Amino acid sequence: MRMIAVSNHKGGVGKTTTTINLGAGLARLDKKVLLVDLDPQAHLTYSFGIQAHDLEKTVFDLLMGKLDYNDVIIKKDGLSIIPSSLDLSGDYKKKLMSMDRREYLLKERLNSINGYDFVLFDCPPALGIFTLNALTTVKEIFIPLQTEFLALQGMSKLLKWVNIVQKKYNKDLQITGIIATRYNHRKRLNKEILEKVEKYFQDKLFHIRIRENIAIAEAPSFGQTIFEYSPHCNGAVDYLNLSKEVIEKGDKNVA
Repeated sequence: MRMIAVSNHKGGVGKTTTTINLGAGLARLDKKVLLVDLDPQAHLTYSFGIQAHDLEKTVFDLLMGKLDYNDVIIKKDGLSIIPSSLDLSGDYKKKLMSMDRREYLLKERLNSINGYDFVLFDCPPALGIFTLNALTTVKEIFIPLQTEFLALQGMSKLLKWVNIVQKKYNKDLQITGIIATRYNHRKRLNKEILEKVEKYFQDKLFHIRIRENIAIAEAPSFGQTIFEYSPHCNGAVDYLNLSKEVIEKGDKNVA
């Protein structure tokens, strides 16, 4: 079972979109996938047409130890989803912060998890307690990177944070994938950014680029993955090919 945090300090780089559609792509390739929404904005949850503000069982109940992970899972579109809660902000966040071993709450709650090939964690665009919990739980990080200068700056902050987590909380944590999103091969800047990333990260940059595609942005408003909303568009093709590459790279690493 591969547990992967999808994270980037900068918002708007396709983090939630990638978590959803990579998960859906893996499911189409007959993998059992669990998605965990750790973002207080609950964008992943809402993107599946699940009304986070109406839910009685969410990831907050899991973190607080009130419910087992099986009790909060919602099945949808061939995926298992642990939904987020707007309660993760404000006073509820303070409750979590006051708990013992707060950095390891998620790891301890998911300690007995089984039956999945992939568990993907959608992290908030902030390096706080929820992202930290994800990074202490997983061994892998995928970083979606919009191919522009500011997104590259956001990734540099994440790299510093990963280094701290490796030293203090999780020595097994590794960046195993960089995913280029909203890519346009006609833009010189896009190519230049990828050249820099490839020079630094080498084979950690996935070969598949997620091309700029309006259908990817439209799909969440219909509560659908890209494969349901527009199965033949560039976005669906790219995310399915990315899913194949994720599996292939993982198999090689295991070998």
